Amino acid sequence: MLAGTAPLQFRCERGVACWNACCSNIDLALTPYDILRLKERLELSSSEFLAQYTLPYELEKDGIAGVKLKPVAGGTACPFMREDGCGVYEQRPTACRYYPLALLSLRKENEVRDQSSYALVREAHCLGHGRGPARPIDTYREEQGIPPGDEAAHGWRELILKKKSLGPAIGKPSKRSLELFFMVCYDLDRFRNFVASDGFGAIYDLPAEELHTLLIEDAALLQFGFRFLRQVLFGEQSIALKADAATERHARQQDKLARLEREAALRRAQDEGEIEAAEDD
Repeated sequence: MLAGTAPLQFRCERGVACWNACCSNIDLALTPYDILRLKERLELSSSEFLAQYTLPYELEKDGIAGVKLKPVAGGTACPFMREDGCGVYEQRPTACRYYPLALLSLRKENEVRDQSSYALVREAHCLGHGRGPARPIDTYREEQGIPPGDEAAHGWRELILKKKSLGPAIGKPSKRSLELFFMVCYDLDRFRNFVASDGFGAIYDLPAEELHTLLIEDAALLQFGFRFLRQVLFGEQSIALKADAATERHARQQDKLARLEREAALRRAQDEGEIEAAEDD
């Protein structure tokens, strides 16, 4: 694990013997911000981009999903690879910008914000190590245009860390919550339609100006989406509910609590009955 001040000596450029080697065999996870930038670059809706260029995968078993870039048909190469380099270089994914580094996000107990550290990746085919001047990892990140993307995707990483850390405390996610997570994080245009719907408006009390911004600005909508998921998945209230919806939600919570208490009482009674039966035997 390396700090941002650790030195890195690495340079990738055309003319190196391994040019395009890493792009010829990809296993590339995308952040929500990567998808936002790429779908705008390709002038596609988020649903179109997901269908044409991505594959879902499990970030954790039976849990929330991630998205990977789909290789070319029948091959392993990046669909954006060109002989002279990357065809979407200015909007290239975060993982490409980080190479040869891996980002490690960890949150210590009782800390609000996760801490970032880095690992150095060395692959046999890569000849970029030892080339160019040595500079701190933080400087390399700046050169590659990484910080804006990291900041934009930070809420997504927090959700993943929170889900993994809470784990058994919140139980297995419902199918509905998994679908919401995928839509909000990756299918942003569909989420926009959801936010614009009458059903959403009947529940959430958003100021008109904020709603207008969400409907026209992808970056703002993505950050709102992370807030929305924290509220829906973990009960962290930051989006106001309309009065009727809040009352109904409170009633549902009370009904759920009462049901859980009844189920717990029934289990205790069954356990006590089994103990008594065992003592009689």
